[in-house]
Amino acid sequence: MPADRTTADAQTPWAQGRGTPSSGPSSSETSASSPDSPDSALAGLDALQSDGRRRRSPGEVFRQRAAPTLAALVAAVLIWQLLVALIDPRPDIMPGPIDVARQVGAATADGTLPGALGTSLWRGISGFLIAVLVATPLALLIASWQGLRNAVGPLISGMQVLPSVAWVPAAIVWFGLSDATVYFVVLMGAIPSIVNGMLAGVDQIPPQLLKAGRIMGATGSTLALKVVLPAAMPGYVAGLKQGWAFSWRSLMGAELIAIGGSIGFGLGSLLAQGRTVSDMAVVLTAVLTILAVGIVIELLLFNPLEKRLLRGRGLLRS
Repeated sequence: MPADRTTADAQTPWAQGRGTPSSGPSSSETSASSPDSPDSALAGLDALQSDGRRRRSPGEVFRQRAAPTLAALVAAVLIWQLLVALIDPRPDIMPGPIDVARQVGAATADGTLPGALGTSLWRGISGFLIAVLVATPLALLIASWQGLRNAVGPLISGMQVLPSVAWVPAAIVWFGLSDATVYFVVLMGAIPSIVNGMLAGVDQIPPQLLKAGRIMGATGSTLALKVVLPAAMPGYVAGLKQGWAFSWRSLMGAELIAIGGSIGFGLGSLLAQGRTVSDMAVVLTAVLTILAVGIVIELLLFNPLEKRLLRGRGLLRS
């Protein structure tokens, strides 16, 4: 009986390479000669994986990521110029791309546009990071306690639906015309989206994974940080992306309404200035700059982050 067991073990894949004597060809030779052997299948999978992870040249990266967006922008500008040439509206009502380009150059030369862009970027990025630091542990706490989730879950979803610009009047009353008003509106716009994204990611975690973590001794914060957070990462990243969009929109709304006092001059203030003097070139300069920030953040941050996450899970080859 033991001899039969030894023979059976020698025929299994994980027993190969143990030096079991055999009068026939070696196991490696048999594996190499058989196209249907497990080693051949694994070699084929390794080849596919290595092909998917092939390092791409900068030209390939540009063609796949930046070129389509640039082509769409060029097409939009050409259509814009064509409509202006056909309709021939008043420049103060609908300026063409050349007029807006001149305004961008003038606002850049006198420092208005760089100053407004820097102010808004600082507020948007710092406010978003604060929202992440607040929303992430809050979401993990809510996800770990079903009673708390039943109580505050609908409230958080309702806050996400509520336009964050609705908080501007209350923030002005509470904090006055100061940067605290802007940051409050940004946080109220970003936190609910990040929390809901994390909760959606937690709902997609297989129960077997949580059980395995508990069996291995992970509890409390260890379970949340080492098991729940990595497993919920797809939903969490989607929540971060949506949270940034809401924070940027909230910031523009707050800067557009709350003007004066100690509040600095941002892109929303530039937009309000163009509206006040009825200068559409200034308005479009602010709008296009706001749009450009959104495109750059998407291309440089969230798009690579999402692709890296999918590639790490074997869901994306390129």
